[in-house]
Amino acid sequence: MARLDIGFILARRFTLCAFANFVDVLRLAADEGDRSRPILCSWRVLSPTMDPIASSCGVAVQPEERLGDPKRFDYLVVVGGLVDEVEKLHPDTVRFLGRAAAAGVPLVGICTGAFILHRAGLMQGYRACVSWFHHADFLERFDGLEPISDRIFVVDRDRLTCSGGVSSAHLAAFIVERHLGRARAAKSLHIMIIDEAMAGEEPQPGLPLALATSDPLVRKALNVMQQSIDTPLSIGAVVERLGVSRRKLERHFREALGMTPRETDRLIRIEQAKHLLRTTARSGTRIAADTGFCDLPHLIRVFRSVEGMTPEAYRQQAARRTDVQDSQPSGAGLT
Repeated sequence: MARLDIGFILARRFTLCAFANFVDVLRLAADEGDRSRPILCSWRVLSPTMDPIASSCGVAVQPEERLGDPKRFDYLVVVGGLVDEVEKLHPDTVRFLGRAAAAGVPLVGICTGAFILHRAGLMQGYRACVSWFHHADFLERFDGLEPISDRIFVVDRDRLTCSGGVSSAHLAAFIVERHLGRARAAKSLHIMIIDEAMAGEEPQPGLPLALATSDPLVRKALNVMQQSIDTPLSIGAVVERLGVSRRKLERHFREALGMTPRETDRLIRIEQAKHLLRTTARSGTRIAADTGFCDLPHLIRVFRSVEGMTPEAYRQQAARRTDVQDSQPSGAGLT
């Protein structure tokens, strides 16, 4: 008999990696060896129609069960994906989630799953985690709920939400640890080549909130910069890819962010360097290469000009802060 039963609701054009990361943590925690038998955990993909569900990359997943009674699950996980699909959830699925919430079944929103839960009227009074990339999309679509985009996941009573990607593995590990123990959660992450479990309050490794904007052109440019963080594009290459003039791009950046595109690109790479310094043991030389700086001296020079200290000093400061937090007693229960 499984000790942890999970039901999955997949939105049309859901994010495959977010779903797969969550499932694999369950799979690897569920049994010993390399047999992948769902002994301690079980998971089923649910649907009102049983039609294959296409992910955003085109790979389809075949549902295994119809919706039925939500109380047979310990958690129901809604995996979102493309924002335009948020409002297209089947009415029977919306009603099913409503029955689950009324019965006290915890609801989990992965990627834009938080959007879907909110659209279904199931997030009032709850905090919700969304990706930095979708922060502005959330604000455009919904009132009455301020999204949290500077953490990898948020647990607020019986609503658990995360930003997607690898953060779904960390949220799954949190759930596994809660029910099956820390050792099984750690084993899953280690096999997946994830160094260690990250707490929900860990910052998302993405754009700083200072760069949040609703300007479509600026957001497209930020996405291009983020995707080429290790091999930065010239501003000329960015405008060529976007099909706009350099003057137009600079005007939009100035109006939306108060920065030039070049200054913004530098900030993105410094923020990524800070994230790597806080969360990895990579050398300064490796971090310089991973964030698009010519070499370590170049990273040190730019980092000091922005942060007022060297990367190594920043790492030591972050480590001391973590040590202080770890030495403080943790509160009981979940809020």
